Amino acid sequence: MRREASVLHLDLDAFFAAVEQRDKPSLRGRPVVVGGVGGRGVVATASYEARAYGARSAMSTAEARRRCPPGTAFLGGRFAAYRRTSDVVMDLLRELSPLVEPVSIDEAYVDLAAGAPRDLSVSAVTELAERLKERIAAATGGVTGSVGIGSSKLMAKIASDLDKPDGLVVVPPGKELDVLHPLPVTRLGGVGPATAERLRQVGVATVADLAAKSLPDLVALAGRAHGAGLHALARADDDRAVVPDRGVKSVSHEETFERDLTDLDVLGREIDSMAARVGARLRASAFSGRTVTVKLRRYDFTTITRSQTLPQPTDDVRQIAATARRLLGEAGTGGGLRLLGVGVSGLSVYAQGDLFATDEEPAEESLATPEPEEPAEVPELPAERRWWPGQDVRHAELGTGWVWGRGLGRVTVRFEGPSTPPGPVRTLAADDPLLQPADPPDWRIPE
Repeated sequence: MRREASVLHLDLDAFFAAVEQRDKPSLRGRPVVVGGVGGRGVVATASYEARAYGARSAMSTAEARRRCPPGTAFLGGRFAAYRRTSDVVMDLLRELSPLVEPVSIDEAYVDLAAGAPRDLSVSAVTELAERLKERIAAATGGVTGSVGIGSSKLMAKIASDLDKPDGLVVVPPGKELDVLHPLPVTRLGGVGPATAERLRQVGVATVADLAAKSLPDLVALAGRAHGAGLHALARADDDRAVVPDRGVKSVSHEETFERDLTDLDVLGREIDSMAARVGARLRASAFSGRTVTVKLRRYDFTTITRSQTLPQPTDDVRQIAATARRLLGEAGTGGGLRLLGVGVSGLSVYAQGDLFATDEEPAEESLATPEPEEPAEVPELPAERRWWPGQDVRHAELGTGWVWGRGLGRVTVRFEGPSTPPGPVRTLAADDPLLQPADPPDWRIPE
């Protein structure tokens, strides 16, 4: 823990939904839910208007639909738009300090004590944070963020969550326990539902209750590492550094299916497609990896992973796919899979494979059904399946807009953009040749 409040934590407010509301003026002030839009979808982000009805991250989309009123927008994710906005924000943070640690696309720590000397008094860092929030809103077209500043990562993150959305809280040095101890113990990182229930059973509801427990008691309750960590956090004891380069640890791709899948032929083709994407990303970044992982989420939401470490790093799509198919066969598909993912980790700068290796690996037993020599005939998808709610599109005559809905061979588009008023809605044939997918609009360019 530092002597000054010099660690800043930024958390962009309902980030995905905020970007959607910025780019789609007809949705401003309305409930918006971003995530999987199919029957098996999961909420990634809910706008604050949707949260008022009980929608939240990680909830099934079906449950969010039951809770939210008619007129709520349920949109698929547009990660290119989110990444572009995130990059703008991260660049602003790097102007403050050379030590910026992105935690996710919408969250980062900043070490204000790094770089050129600056005034780290409470009044000075408060003024700095106010200017930062103004600059973020101006640079992103109105996306807001909540800022917390404290003497450690723990206190900065706690502070950023105390006054959301669009909040700013600075915890003065020496006041950490005054802020921390009244909070529910679930506000501490690492206290999930299971740990919280064990703590509740021994009378621990707040961080102050946790601080009253001895280290041996917490080790007996939660294990040596977890118990020691809880003991330290309850006392605001956190000396973690802001680490700017976390490094790429893995490359992966996953898909959530609209219905549970059990057919190994179908799942094998999904694996081949994912392996191709992973391999392409590895080669584009000049990485190869040794460990192939398959992630499975079953019909009952049970999630498991299976991994195999290869003798040498690889970026070969065939080897990644073959290994992933083997792992899937070992794990099985009983009851059906709602999600499947393929990843490669243990990354290193690309290294040439074994010059003496053959193209074919030795045959070995696998539970996976082999691909047929001739691909099975797959019925063509309806034209409407090309489109998904929230997707950016352009019509050669009507201009740019986004997909409002689809069905019955039609697609409904609202033609508007970040700098236009709410636009008109038009229903078109799903196979209209004048309608094409488009890149996300740039909010910085007037339309």
